[in-house]
Amino acid sequence: TCSLLRSPKGFPKLKNDTFLRAARGEETEHTPVWCMRQAGRYLPEFRETRASQDFFATCRSPKLCCELTLQPLRRFPLDAAIIFSDILVVPQALGMEVVMVPGKGPTFTEPLKEVEDLLKLRQKVDVTAELGYVFQAITLTRHSLEGKVPLIGFSGAPWTLMSYMIEGGGSTTMAKAKSWLYRHPEASHRLLRLLADVIIDYLVGQVAAGAQALQVFESHAGHLGPELFQDFALPYIRDIAQAVKSKLKEEALPVVPMIIFAKDAHYALRDLARAGYEVVGLDWTIRPQEARAQIGKGVTLQGNLDPCALYAPKEKIGELVKKMLESFGTQRYIANLGHGLYPDMNPEHVGAFVEAVHAHSRHINKH
Repeated sequence: TCSLLRSPKGFPKLKNDTFLRAARGEETEHTPVWCMRQAGRYLPEFRETRASQDFFATCRSPKLCCELTLQPLRRFPLDAAIIFSDILVVPQALGMEVVMVPGKGPTFTEPLKEVEDLLKLRQKVDVTAELGYVFQAITLTRHSLEGKVPLIGFSGAPWTLMSYMIEGGGSTTMAKAKSWLYRHPEASHRLLRLLADVIIDYLVGQVAAGAQALQVFESHAGHLGPELFQDFALPYIRDIAQAVKSKLKEEALPVVPMIIFAKDAHYALRDLARAGYEVVGLDWTIRPQEARAQIGKGVTLQGNLDPCALYAPKEKIGELVKKMLESFGTQRYIANLGHGLYPDMNPEHVGAFVEAVHAHSRHINKH
């Protein structure tokens, strides 16, 4: 249960470290598995817990975040938990207002329109003051997990956050945000740098609070081509990995494995493999063998079953998982979906996916 805030010290001993071992490239008896958006609306208990509360109010309640993070682990033998939160808490920490509009999704009341609007943002963010509620949720959840599995912390990457801050919400073309990259490259870099600095402190704070791995979501990488990615996304992705690791060392905190998930960035796999992350997450549009060939043996891969495969009958899910494991190989690999779970998915099919990964990977490892 998620009660009683304890200090970040004296965490329960970890019982299942398969996910962390795979992330570090060590041998595992079975392939670990978790799902992006595993704490989510496809679970009736999630909808029940969330029903009475505004979305971002839920994010600010350590107790509710803890409860939502633990729900999928009560149902499925997942190998990792990921803290329930949202990538848009970072723009909020910079002073922007974001509301969750039913049927539309996250919406910024005043998106950035002109370069001058950058002056409205907080130039120095005290992450403990602005995002301490996430740190409390992590500490509370880490205790409440009782060492069952490791806890993953996360953040959005600078370009993805910038695109939301300018578009004001979701967008099919990202034309407003991309126009900044072409029209205002210097101002774009200023904004991306500001975001990167906050993200670095935020991720270090998550480890201090008890996160045992970190994932960086570059969800909007697919809107950039190779050139724009090279100029406006990759340098910050690299910098975050490097700076987080050096700060963790400086502060005598555990140097935890880091995952980069850049959706639809198949053009950048080689660069991502060398960006300083232990794990590269893949979306479902990438062939496992090709990813392995481009990324090499020194980095763990994570992914990449098409989330829509979970609409298939359970036997079919088992076949698809077996094929995926044969393509990736069972080692230096973390099974996941190629994007998050959808709200109308059947929890039993999620269970079938998790169990198939464990069963087939054990079988392949034995033989």
